[in-house]
Amino acid sequence: MKDTLYIPGKETPNMPDYDSLCDKFKWENEFKNLERLPGGGLNIAHEAVDRHANSHLANTVALRWIRKDRSLIDFTYSDLKIQTSQFANVLEKLAIKKNDSVFSLVGRIPYLYVAALGTLKTGAVFCPMFSVFGPEPAFQRLSKGKAKVLITTTKLYQKKIKQLMPRLPLLRHILLTDAKQHIDEKVLSLSMLMDEAPDEYLISNTQPEDPALLHFTSGTTGMPKGALHVHQAVLTHYVTGKYVLDLQPGDIFWCTADPGWVTGTSYGIIAPLVNGVTNIVDEEEFDAERWYSILEEHRVNVWYTAPTAIRRLMRLDFKPLEKYDLSNLRLIHSVGEPLHAEEVIWGKKTFGMPICDNWWQTETGGIMISNYSSMEVRPGSMGKPLPGIEAAIGNIVEDKVQLLTKPMEQGHLLLKKGWPSMFRAYLDEEERYKKCFKGEWYVTGDLAKKDEDGYFWFVGRADDIIKTSGHMVGPFEVESTLMEHPAVSEAAIIGKPDPLIGELVKAFVVLKPGHERSEKTKLDIKGFSRKKLGPAVAPKEITFTDSLPKTKSGKILRRLLKARELGLPEGDKSTLE
Repeated sequence: MKDTLYIPGKETPNMPDYDSLCDKFKWENEFKNLERLPGGGLNIAHEAVDRHANSHLANTVALRWIRKDRSLIDFTYSDLKIQTSQFANVLEKLAIKKNDSVFSLVGRIPYLYVAALGTLKTGAVFCPMFSVFGPEPAFQRLSKGKAKVLITTTKLYQKKIKQLMPRLPLLRHILLTDAKQHIDEKVLSLSMLMDEAPDEYLISNTQPEDPALLHFTSGTTGMPKGALHVHQAVLTHYVTGKYVLDLQPGDIFWCTADPGWVTGTSYGIIAPLVNGVTNIVDEEEFDAERWYSILEEHRVNVWYTAPTAIRRLMRLDFKPLEKYDLSNLRLIHSVGEPLHAEEVIWGKKTFGMPICDNWWQTETGGIMISNYSSMEVRPGSMGKPLPGIEAAIGNIVEDKVQLLTKPMEQGHLLLKKGWPSMFRAYLDEEERYKKCFKGEWYVTGDLAKKDEDGYFWFVGRADDIIKTSGHMVGPFEVESTLMEHPAVSEAAIIGKPDPLIGELVKAFVVLKPGHERSEKTKLDIKGFSRKKLGPAVAPKEITFTDSLPKTKSGKILRRLLKARELGLPEGDKSTLE
């Protein structure tokens, strides 16, 4: 499918030619497009809000919040400057200092976005949490992150946080977004504090390497890991917004991710604002008709969503272009779990454009490998590295990297150290952090291949790889093949211990509506996969299931399926969808 997404009459992409930009790309040249602070420092909130509020974009809508009832509140860049400055002054009044941690436990409401950017203005570190976290996952993060302030609602405080207070001696203040009066000297009304706060604030002279964002990523066991990012990450947010999401002046952008997930912060807050466009925020959860109507009503140009949502849309017997005017939509991107080729092609059939997959991690802070608007989209591929990023495939031998150079050799996906949004630490886990690096390379933990044209192809997590009868089987390859069967809606693959062949390939399958969970269906799927993959790689066992366990970011939790299958400890389930 040799599609480029731009057609005559549409905007010229910011990156008309991938190869020529890669040849001349320098991070320092892009850095010149940011303003920096008067004292020479760098602050994410200044680049995302204040510099636009002080320019011709002052009255441009920065944030459009869609309530559950579909009513709207618009915040211009000027409005956002005032409100984030007020929040910064609130923190200052509460004696929050540089590098202190400020957490949020709220849904997608304006105060979340104001708090994130206001916190960054002060030089404190912002850490968002999913509002659906129970008390224990919230405690783990608040405790490990040494939270000084938490922004939440009265209901969430009463239900989840109040019981934790004796265990959180460092937590000084709870700021309730919906309380009209202060509860006590520790539990305060945020609206009262905001009303009393000055609307001008002199941003802390933060430096590029000063801590800014803390994101927790689930471990297979025990406590989640806290990945720490610095203010220099804003350069990656700016560049990826410009060249991957192709954000252009006047664009309406919608990232459906919650800021509790790194995508919802990097691309649901920072990247669109740094690029000076209008950012849509929907308070409500997934609803297909609502989503399509938002795309139409708000004339969304660029849409960034997750594979889980795309697969839900695919299950519907519905052609959106017959009911909705989506003519303003020019680009769709997806992240979270790799997109199968079938899903990319579905985008072409449904919206007139393939869905562009991209790859990155909490640790990378921003998009590292992607399909691009002006480049051929190869369904099932991760795409090519962001200009300025050096990616490679290699083996780890005696703690050293050996690069693989032949096309489609399978190995570890590696990134050359030093990009602006690279995480700078796992909080209080120095040895764990060091183990992520081998010499000049960051070892991502993912396995991949690179074809002769430089496109990368995801194989699977290194710890998900199945060793069966001498073969190394990546789950993604098998899952993609199963997805081609007309009865299969979703599939997940694990390795199950077997005394003869090491591990056998087991599939968990969600059937499409109208297909029967029968032995006949099971045999048909097995036969189909054996024909496509060969008997050594095709699943030997299939279990039908109503749904697959996923994180809130859409990643299939294969390790959870395996733990349940083998009766093992399930590990951290705090981000379970």
